[in-house]
Amino acid sequence: MPAAAMKKSERRIVDRYRVAAGERFRLARWDPNETGGLDLEKEEARSLLARGVEELLSLQDKLYAQDRWAVLLVFQGMDAAGKDGTIKHVLSGLNPQGVQVHSFKAPSGEELDHDFLWRVARYLPERGDIGIFNRSHYEEVLVVRVHREILEARKLPPEVVTKNIWKERYDDINAFERHLARNGTVIRKFFLNVARGEQKKRLLARLDDPDKNWKFSSTDAQERGLWKDYARAYEEMIAATSTRWAPWYVVPADHKWFTRLVVADVIIQTLERLDLSYPKLSREKRLELARVRKAIARS
Repeated sequence: MPAAAMKKSERRIVDRYRVAAGERFRLARWDPNETGGLDLEKEEARSLLARGVEELLSLQDKLYAQDRWAVLLVFQGMDAAGKDGTIKHVLSGLNPQGVQVHSFKAPSGEELDHDFLWRVARYLPERGDIGIFNRSHYEEVLVVRVHREILEARKLPPEVVTKNIWKERYDDINAFERHLARNGTVIRKFFLNVARGEQKKRLLARLDDPDKNWKFSSTDAQERGLWKDYARAYEEMIAATSTRWAPWYVVPADHKWFTRLVVADVIIQTLERLDLSYPKLSREKRLELARVRKAIARS
């Protein structure tokens, strides 16, 4: 049940989509077509999401004013899983002054001259801000793992490319995210779980609709042929990197309206648990504001 429709004491249902630390994760056990028992018309879902975005905006305002916590939201998923649309519909209603969105494509030459976490570290959110990664450092244990030739082009010394490289990268990612968490960055990671059949429908829709042709690339068809390889990479990665301080949420993605409601709920719950509040003014500051009020009133 979406946050906007629940009492605060009841807002724990989305924890069912959270992967517990150390859990033996298998995609087959997570239904991409489920809707949490909800059967909503389009307008009903849109209304619920709008109410959720209002809650988010209120919480974001306190996050920004308090200036203590940073929030990092990571979005991953197969092609056409709905990452762009989810980010647009859930987070576009927030104050852009406190939101940073970064989409990570193929790394540049400069980025390849650094370790694989360097390029994401440059775009981490500041205190008071919400940072959104549309794809992320996890591409280095997904795309790079499926396409071994990419790893060979990463300029790594041969000595460090061992049979344990993926486990070592999981360890590095966990340590990196734990460091961030220990310094006040709250991390929530979303894997948008779309079924292969639904992906096919969406890719064909991009081809059939001239307004969506720009979203399509010939590589989409090639990557679709590697579905099983990606599924295995995601399974191992999520199992290894869903931690207490940076959990993964596996969100059903066949119904876009439900995906957006779940993501909104997770973010709302996350912010609520921070016990955010507006800064309390000191006595000196209150006296200063009283003097300012008098000066303005006399002018």
